[in-house]
Amino acid sequence: MFDKGFLITPGNDGKFGILRDMADRSYAGFEEKAHTADWELHVWGQSFCDLLEQALLGMNALSGVILDDQHRVERLVSIHFLDAEDLLVSLLNEIIFISEMEGVGFNAMACAIEDDQMRAQLFGGPIISLNKEIKAVTYHNLKVENKKQGLEAHIVFDV
Repeated sequence: MFDKGFLITPGNDGKFGILRDMADRSYAGFEEKAHTADWELHVWGQSFCDLLEQALLGMNALSGVILDDQHRVERLVSIHFLDAEDLLVSLLNEIIFISEMEGVGFNAMACAIEDDQMRAQLFGGPIISLNKEIKAVTYHNLKVENKKQGLEAHIVFDV
């Protein structure tokens, strides 16, 4: 079953997003971190699917992507992975690839994870504008960590 049914909204500055209106999912969000040459994002979520969605939203905020909400699109992706870090990088790089090839972006997702496979339903629309292209998601210093309230990761993007 997909892990879905909540609202995530970006902050006023476009650099911070947080889960709202669901008390049982109050631990989810993202924020930009200072990085010398590339972009770094700190993401957190109560579940791994929350963490993945926050990474997607944070990546959008960093690149300044604006989607056409009038023409919604959906894509189903399936990813085999070795560990949490591999899944995080693989999913975000797959989303970058789809965006480059099809001119669509995504701002919501639902996912199901079983063993070494993740299925995600991505929701979005055609890209209207993009301030800065992200070339790839890197493994540089990447580690998904269990914290008291959920999961956290620091992601570095090659721009």
